[in-house]
Amino acid sequence: MATIAGYLLLAIGLSLLVGCATAGKAKVEPAEPTPAAAAAAAEPSPSLPAGPSVVHFTDGREGFLITEPSGMDAQLRADFDQASAMIKEAKFDKAIELLEKVIAQSPEMTAPHINLAIAYRQINKPEQAEQHLKKALELIPVHPVASNEYGLMLRKAGRFAESRLIYEKSLAAFPEYHPIHKNLAILCDLYLKDLACAVEHYEIYGQAMPKDQQVKLWLADLQTRRPTASAGMGNGLSVH
Repeated sequence: MATIAGYLLLAIGLSLLVGCATAGKAKVEPAEPTPAAAAAAAEPSPSLPAGPSVVHFTDGREGFLITEPSGMDAQLRADFDQASAMIKEAKFDKAIELLEKVIAQSPEMTAPHINLAIAYRQINKPEQAEQHLKKALELIPVHPVASNEYGLMLRKAGRFAESRLIYEKSLAAFPEYHPIHKNLAILCDLYLKDLACAVEHYEIYGQAMPKDQQVKLWLADLQTRRPTASAGMGNGLSVH
């Protein structure tokens, strides 16, 4: 089994490398688990289904685990890792070739579909990118990384209402996945002109990621343009 730990715990087996204002990238790689996450991986609950499943933490931590059955052997994992490195190096055609091979042998994993979509988008093949994002979302509906990438792609295509719907559906299931809050805020601010929505999601993101000074500047600008946009929202950022 491969496990994705969402937000704070990215640790076991299949981890997510997520860009905040840009696309996330799913990457299969060993990572250092927290003791609790390691125990969960070592002793999976017998109540979990055999297929993909999502478990939200109930012990006070903010986050989630996505568990997927993996048929990857060592060679397939190595191919996946090589393809991920090639995407970073902008060798998209070679990455696509490897990822297609990985998917042919392990079609049930979401990460190869997400990374393949990213590679296709980079070479301006949005139809192929959308096909693989839809497949990832068939495997795990409202998958946060797939939803984040799909929402970005839809926004760039001018399909703003669809982008918003994708974001909002994913946030209903994964409200702690903060990159989507940021991207929904950007969508509402710059493209939909829904300033109340923009303020709400900039604030949520800013509270979770206080070191992101850019968001504070954007929120300050938004409040200047419409000082009443965040009136009565009680949980606003302190902007200096």
